[in-house]
Amino acid sequence: MHFEQSAILTVHNHVITRNPRVSVTHDKHRTWFLHISDVREEDRGRYMCQINTVTAKTQFGYLHVVVPPSIDDSLSSSDVIVREGANVTLTCRANGSPKPTIKWKRDDSSKISISKGHSVSEWEGEVLEMARISRLDMGAYLCIASNGVPPTVSKRVKVSVDFPPMLWIPHQLVGAPLYYNVTLECFTEAHPTSLNYWTRDDGHMIHESPKYHMENVIGTPAYKTHMKLLIRHIVTEDYGTYKCVAKNPRGESDGTIRLYTSSPPTTTPDPRAQTVPPPSRPPRRDNPITDKGNKYQSNMNEIERRESGKQKTDEGGGKSHLNWVGGASQVTAGSLLSRDTVGVESLPSQPDTATGRPNKINVYYFPLKSPSNYYFEF
Repeated sequence: MHFEQSAILTVHNHVITRNPRVSVTHDKHRTWFLHISDVREEDRGRYMCQINTVTAKTQFGYLHVVVPPSIDDSLSSSDVIVREGANVTLTCRANGSPKPTIKWKRDDSSKISISKGHSVSEWEGEVLEMARISRLDMGAYLCIASNGVPPTVSKRVKVSVDFPPMLWIPHQLVGAPLYYNVTLECFTEAHPTSLNYWTRDDGHMIHESPKYHMENVIGTPAYKTHMKLLIRHIVTEDYGTYKCVAKNPRGESDGTIRLYTSSPPTTTPDPRAQTVPPPSRPPRRDNPITDKGNKYQSNMNEIERRESGKQKTDEGGGKSHLNWVGGASQVTAGSLLSRDTVGVESLPSQPDTATGRPNKINVYYFPLKSPSNYYFEF
């Protein structure tokens, strides 16, 4: 008999109950067996076997029925839509034996924001409460029920957070040369998904054409959108103000970009190409000439010209002397080619037109057998 229900099931080899799932068998009247097919949760409880002798003998047995978890949709939350900043409560009811435990997780494995400064990877309990929800909390939440009896079941609840469009413009001033192409950019965030378009400063909407190409790239999360406007072959009339506009049932937002003319890019030299200056001979350091004034560099042709002019002066009867630098004695020009030092000579020139005083020219002589560059001062 079922003890809790006080119901007699069988007597001897006869089935008394009208439950077709119950039957009885025996082993030559020594061992008796009670069979229950298709066990159900209501079959749980104590069962008593009694032998009617002079002194009745009884024996008890307990049937524990386990039931895998199941989620009651009628008592659980479905998809919800809330305004940003509102509070949200999600509920999940489950049945089973033993009683199932409920855990909440986000479908993308990110953390659950319970309140400001309090986030968890999972939340245990039938009720999940989130305070001042934001767009970052938007997504799918999983209610997972388990009791150790497979299979574990779950329910997916989608939470949508509505908010008006917001715009971010990386470059509000964009410069481009004439006849070039340029791309203007805006970034939007909105839910529900916003209607995005571009206008000129006069309010006329820009449409797809050979001149303009518009593109909206959906970002991650899906409420983010990257707006692009390509302007081809810029002419003077294309310069001015452009607006990117985003609208949804919660509101509207727009941003302004000004396109102005700029100089075309210049060609920069290849940094790998290096200009190597031609090698120059340093001045001789054994007998440098130092004097105040501007520095000039003499070459071999100038020396020969000056030497030729000096010889003509000597032929005319003038006697010239050289003052040699570095302690050299005075010598004539004829001995110049045999010297290894540098010489200087003062020669008469035309009178000064302002003062009438005679001018003198200092002529410098250099050894011909050392074809180096010399620096000297007047």
